Amino acid sequence: MSQTKTLKVRMTLFCILAGIVLAMAAVVTDHWAVLSPHMEHHNTTCEAAHFGLWRICTKRIPMDDSKSCGPITLPGEKNCSYFRHFNPGESSEIFEFTTQKEYSISAAAIAIFSLGFAILGTICVLLSFGKKRDYLLRPASMFYAFAGLCIFVSVEVTRQSVKRMIDSEDTVWIEYYYSWSFACACAAFVFLFLGGLALLLFSLPRMPQNPWESCMDAEPEH
Repeated sequence: MSQTKTLKVRMTLFCILAGIVLAMAAVVTDHWAVLSPHMEHHNTTCEAAHFGLWRICTKRIPMDDSKSCGPITLPGEKNCSYFRHFNPGESSEIFEFTTQKEYSISAAAIAIFSLGFAILGTICVLLSFGKKRDYLLRPASMFYAFAGLCIFVSVEVTRQSVKRMIDSEDTVWIEYYYSWSFACACAAFVFLFLGGLALLLFSLPRMPQNPWESCMDAEPEH
């Protein structure tokens, strides 16, 4: 592999590494979406919530002069619990109607698949450092692209879950916005998917320079 192509591969792997870190941050944190309830004028506090793939956190915070709930960063009494389908012993009843079980399990499972693909891709990259093993970069690139697609699907499933949660008559929350964990997942999709495609492009053998050559006949790169 030429020095120019080696530099391109290294830069691409750096972007992919950033995508893996962002994906892991998104999966393990619980700030995908922040939910706000309907406010009454006589209320002095409100209960906002933020959640991720595994758990939901509610926080009772004081209302400001505009009678709006938040921001979620204000100090207040906080209570975090894992979703009941991930923790059967959970006693809180709130999760029976505030989460869509199928959506939540699907988003979490697909995110785990994404991390699995990223791990397989990383193994292939490490093995490719051996002599004459550049061909392992091609399956690695596909694994990274699949990881990015899985993160994208998980983001979309979570988005639909939030929409159904807000539209449900059984919940007190009427407003929402996506938070930094959601942004990490979206950025991870971009880095992993585009990085995987770029890595595949850079790891392909040199195209023949003459019309009578085939890829196998072309002289190897130095």
